[in-house]
Amino acid sequence: MEIMNLFSGTEFVLTKWVFQRSLAFIYFIGFLIHFNQGLALMGDKGILPAKLFLRDANFFNYPSIFFLNSSDFSQKIICILGLFLSILGMVGITDSYGYFISMLSWFFLWALYLSFVNIGQIWYSFGWESLLLETGFLSIFLGPTGFAPPILVIYLLRWVCFRNFFGAGLIKWRGDKCWRDLTCMYYYYETQPIPNPLSIYFHRMPKWIHHQAVYFTFFVELIVPFGLFLPLGEVAVICSLVMIFFQSMILVSGNLSWLNYISIILCLPGLNDKFFSLIPLIPSIEALSPPHWHLILSFLLFAFVAIKSIYPIKNMLSSNQSMNRCYDPFHLVNTYGAFGSITKERNELVILGTEDPDPFSAKWLEYEFKGKPTNPNRCPPLMSPYHWRLDWLIWFAAFSDYFNSPWILNFLAKLLSGQKDILALLKTDPFDGRRPKWVRVDYYRFKFQDPGKPGYWKREYLGEWLPPLSFENPQFLKILKENEWLKEKNPREEE
Repeated sequence: MEIMNLFSGTEFVLTKWVFQRSLAFIYFIGFLIHFNQGLALMGDKGILPAKLFLRDANFFNYPSIFFLNSSDFSQKIICILGLFLSILGMVGITDSYGYFISMLSWFFLWALYLSFVNIGQIWYSFGWESLLLETGFLSIFLGPTGFAPPILVIYLLRWVCFRNFFGAGLIKWRGDKCWRDLTCMYYYYETQPIPNPLSIYFHRMPKWIHHQAVYFTFFVELIVPFGLFLPLGEVAVICSLVMIFFQSMILVSGNLSWLNYISIILCLPGLNDKFFSLIPLIPSIEALSPPHWHLILSFLLFAFVAIKSIYPIKNMLSSNQSMNRCYDPFHLVNTYGAFGSITKERNELVILGTEDPDPFSAKWLEYEFKGKPTNPNRCPPLMSPYHWRLDWLIWFAAFSDYFNSPWILNFLAKLLSGQKDILALLKTDPFDGRRPKWVRVDYYRFKFQDPGKPGYWKREYLGEWLPPLSFENPQFLKILKENEWLKEKNPREEE
């Protein structure tokens, strides 16, 4: 009995209270993004329909509830259920009615989001998806309000936090040499996927500050995380606060979806009730020690994660370290990292359309995206923790030619069709819902505007990335039909 009580995290009751509500917020954002964008990206008429992916996929490789039904209606219903459970988690209702309701609610949040990730294809290929799923799985075992969490679960969450930071530090040190020569921050703010309004000011800071930022990055990612496992609680608190500050600075300098938010949340298990009791908004909570069956379950969970951690540890020790990788279809114990290489120049795709029948003498108009830069005079948005998935994938597509991003052909076909849910992903449609006759993709180099000059960006035309395309182009139609992205019937015949 006394030995079992040693594994009760009685000094982490408030920690658990804050952690669970914070994690529920991230789940809410994740489901909200799919509710707003999911059908356009992978609905029945989406850019990459889930039903085509599921037809050739295996449940054991991609476990998902959508093997039962992946229709647009099913995706919306699952989204609404996920949003509902997330709200209950944020206000604490799911953890107010004992173990069964608490564990079941957190299990369903994890399972429902896993279902989207496993059919999400490239739209869900980001490392923070696995980070949310691994964290969400462990949260199932924290227990309800009124009971202290098992200390082993707290340390398993710290283990996720450690791998998130330490993996990022290792991939930087082994990756781009600009990290080792202290010059990466010369480029990062300008070339990151989606800058925010403050990015240009960070970019203009003196070079000596950029050098110090790299030193600080290595200190926080390679040294500080070890403090999470030192026996002195005060050391873990200090290290967690340093990591929170570090992630907060990244957060205010760019739009990295919810990566920085969940990284901050993963630092919370390093804080204890003594720290949280100093915050007036957090209520005092009296909690019992967890029942013995819960502690025994935490031992089993700890052993399971320890075995599953062999591959991530090997990856961190390997000279061929992967940046983000999951080792099972449930995304339970994964490898993490970020920005192992830094893009030195910002090349962007600019998509244009025209209503003129002759593309060679046409007046071309630009489509503008909600996040990524197109109009040089437009200030970048502040969108984090929200995530415009299409904008990010367009940014990746600009790294090479369209053969490495064939999905963009279907996206252009949707623009030619004037599909409303696809147009809703954009900030502006220059044709107000009318169907253009031709679309094309140009290639530009973007740089932050010089101080004192109007606009936010300056851009240089590099050439044509994709030539003018239309539904009158037989080769274009052939590619779309071969990939089943287009019905046999020409969309223009529907007019």
